[in-house]
Amino acid sequence: MDPITIGLWTTGGMLCLVFLGMRVAFAAGLAGFIGLVWLRWNGFDYAPDRLGKAVEISVKIAGQVPHSKVSAHALSLIPTFILIGYLAYYAKLTTALFDAAKKWIAWVPGGLAVSTVFSTAGFAAVSGASVATAAVFARIAIPEMLKIGYNKQFAAGVVAAGGTLASLIPPSAILVIYAIIVEQDVGKLLLAGFIPGAFSAFIYAVLIIGIAVIFKTVGPPVSGFTWRERLTALPPALPIVAVVVIIIFFVYNPFGDAWGTPTEGGAVGAFIVFLMALYRGMRLSELKDALIETAKLTVMIFTIIWGVLIYVRFLGFADLPGAFSDWITSLTVSPMLILICILLAYAVLGMFMDAIGMLLLTLPVVYPAVMALNGGEFVSAEDSTFGMSGPMCAIWFGILVVKMAEFCLITPPIGLNCFVVAGVRDDLTVQDVFKGVTPFFIADAITIALLVAFPAIVLWLPSLA
Repeated sequence: MDPITIGLWTTGGMLCLVFLGMRVAFAAGLAGFIGLVWLRWNGFDYAPDRLGKAVEISVKIAGQVPHSKVSAHALSLIPTFILIGYLAYYAKLTTALFDAAKKWIAWVPGGLAVSTVFSTAGFAAVSGASVATAAVFARIAIPEMLKIGYNKQFAAGVVAAGGTLASLIPPSAILVIYAIIVEQDVGKLLLAGFIPGAFSAFIYAVLIIGIAVIFKTVGPPVSGFTWRERLTALPPALPIVAVVVIIIFFVYNPFGDAWGTPTEGGAVGAFIVFLMALYRGMRLSELKDALIETAKLTVMIFTIIWGVLIYVRFLGFADLPGAFSDWITSLTVSPMLILICILLAYAVLGMFMDAIGMLLLTLPVVYPAVMALNGGEFVSAEDSTFGMSGPMCAIWFGILVVKMAEFCLITPPIGLNCFVVAGVRDDLTVQDVFKGVTPFFIADAITIALLVAFPAIVLWLPSLA
């Protein structure tokens, strides 16, 4: 049996395990190990006395993956970014941010919901985890919206959708994982997420205002705040701006050399927010909770990475990515149509898998195919299919894929953010939250279409670096 066939059968088996309910990390790790054994034993012509040797070789290959990959310097970004988010919550920065946004924006139709979206975008700029963002604002924003008569499903949908912005707006754990998988510059990818993330928040805000104008009972405006109250609300929210500026200057200094690496920027940001939390009276029990929650989320992400990278190592031996790239480039249809079909496939796949697992499983096969469509990883903009160089295409595709991962965080039946919001609020069911996020599917579809049609939205900022 040829390696490609073994790769296809093993991949099919892994997908069956995932759809049957096995966690992605364990399904991928198990499938990858079995695939490695199968390939080695196939090389020994299935001799019974050589099965043990095939297992021995596969154990050594699989055993090298966790340390060699997870010890990568860039991955240390993930726990620091997650820690920033939890410490910011205990420093009451999220409450201050929401209060400032409410006093400045709540006067427009659906203003409290718009305030929530911009607050989640601001919190996303010091966090890195969509789930944490959704959980925090489910506690802060939903009670405020319900208090003035918002529809509870709509209020829940706003928080669940707003939480997805943490996937794009740096510091983003998913962008870091994408950069590690495709071996691209982490700093440029983080920079590339700023404008699309802000653009997504703007589209959400326009949608909310439109809904509130048409259905006047959905999101009534809030008025009565004086200019003195508005100006007084700004200083408590400024520390978030300070942390964002520091991280930007570590990633990319527009006035000269960068101050350091993104990893160092994440560590400095976490330390600054830690000092703010202490200054604002964070108790020892709260610090303990922040560290434990950070450790839990980090371990979950790293476990997925371990399992999937064993599967990825198997794919490399089976040469499945190369075969898929050859097949994609041999198609006689428009490359842009192929790209759109790939994005639609992500939308379907995201209904059954979590975002990180989906990207880890698919990118080793899909990314080389997209690069081949554009003309290769080192093609110039003049000779490319999509009108951009290989490195720029990698950044553009990364933002598109991560935006699709955002979309998958609110799609049924898996939509993780919807489960988190329902879990935090006893008065909401998962069905309520899924109904509430339905309008935001339209906003996400519009955003993705515009990012595909106008790549400059994504590429302008990293092109300056």
